[in-house]
Amino acid sequence: MKDPVQLVWFKRDLRVEDHRPLTEAARRGPVVALYVYEPELHGSDELTAAHLVFLDESLRSLERSLHELGGSLVLRRGRVVEVLHALKGETSFVSLWSHEETGSDRTFRRDREVAAWCREQGIPWHEFRQDGVVRRLASRNGWSRHWEEFMREPVDPPPELNAVPGVRSDGLLAAADLGMPPTDRPEAQRGGQEEAHRTLASFLATRGVNYRAGMSSPVTGWNACSRISPYLAFGCISLRTVAGRLAERRHELRAAAAVGAPVDRRWLGSLQSFGSRLRWHCHFMQKLEDEPRIEFGNFVRAYDGLREEFTASGEARRRFEAWKEGLTGYPMVDACIRCVKATGWLNFRMRAMLASFSAYHLWLHWREPAVWLGSHFLDFEAGIHFSQFQMQSGTSGINTVRIYSPAKQAVEQDPDGEFIRRWVPELRAVPVAWLSRPEQMPAEMQSRCGCRIGGDYPAPIVEHTVAVKEARERIAAVRRMGATKGEARKVFVRHGSRKRPASRSAAGSRQPALPGLLVD
Repeated sequence: MKDPVQLVWFKRDLRVEDHRPLTEAARRGPVVALYVYEPELHGSDELTAAHLVFLDESLRSLERSLHELGGSLVLRRGRVVEVLHALKGETSFVSLWSHEETGSDRTFRRDREVAAWCREQGIPWHEFRQDGVVRRLASRNGWSRHWEEFMREPVDPPPELNAVPGVRSDGLLAAADLGMPPTDRPEAQRGGQEEAHRTLASFLATRGVNYRAGMSSPVTGWNACSRISPYLAFGCISLRTVAGRLAERRHELRAAAAVGAPVDRRWLGSLQSFGSRLRWHCHFMQKLEDEPRIEFGNFVRAYDGLREEFTASGEARRRFEAWKEGLTGYPMVDACIRCVKATGWLNFRMRAMLASFSAYHLWLHWREPAVWLGSHFLDFEAGIHFSQFQMQSGTSGINTVRIYSPAKQAVEQDPDGEFIRRWVPELRAVPVAWLSRPEQMPAEMQSRCGCRIGGDYPAPIVEHTVAVKEARERIAAVRRMGATKGEARKVFVRHGSRKRPASRSAAGSRQPALPGLLVD
């Protein structure tokens, strides 16, 4: 009697190492390995052709790995339940295997449809954790212990596979196949398991030595940051694998120091900081898992209506368009926007500055800028991205209001003007003394530099001091309300980190302000 066919559904877990669903399915019979191009996802505002390029590169890598293990990859296009129904008729698979996913509302609704279909068909659906997020978490108390226990579990090696012959695959789909406009990002990271492991290895071996000091600047962060965030977002490498390699590297350095071998002391602090961000990565994803509505609505509903009326105005649209085009008249903001559009990546501090600028200087509701910026981040992770944008917009209720000065960030993080001059070539001839605030240049200097403010480069879209003062006053007025404080306490109980003194007030607690994946 033949072993029953097992179906493994790959989503954002495009790897063969540390893939528990694949391992368990392979123990029970021949495996159909499936990836579905979903029109509902690939036609969404959050995903672009750049994500599709990275996805296809990752699928090619996965296909090679499955072939080496004796299996194959089946690629289909359509609604998942329809694809599953067709494959049931073709293969008579008896079980569905996958990882749990903390994704957008679209993936949440799709998973509910899949669960309903499985119940109707009598197909058991086996889901496994792939990170530190705990499904149906009763309380945040003890969450860190759950995280540590999961990360200490052994990594599953790639299993041997028995493929199911004759199952049709539609092959890889390009942007044109999905009705998406093309993209051209020559500096974007390439997808795949091999690239993921190479990137992590180079970080732990050499690049990461200056991580703690270098990660805040868009100049030094390009190499000092780990750059593994896209690979975690697409699952080309597991977080548990990263945590394990980090632990090995820290042990290696301690052992070398113990016998008197020369060890650059920067490694100790840098790897400690990186390890903290691995934990924060899951901490923020857990928020969306526990409360899916925060993708669309404020954590603290007392902030509802604070920005909505202005955001719908013509002036707000003008500001939003200028922000998206990198034409705000604030060089550091404009350089960051243009860099993200061209490369798909930006270091965490500059992401925080962009979110802060849109929320406070421009007084825009966080939702639309968050979706737009997320669509340009190759490492977009809904569970982290939307929580972080709310933090930067002051609507979480449990975080200190932090408003970045773009000029100050330019002076501190790009002191030689290297980053600004690269991405805002209109300012290439401007002396560094004027580069953070070019509108303050005398007319004679503007003429000499060939950069007329208000013509060749825009004047500031808002005045910094006035915009920040007004924003602080508006936010403070809501924070003082009794209803706001009460809601903030509830948010802290449900979502707040427990790794802080108990006497810290919920409304004034601090958590990292790192929009993006928190591992970069």
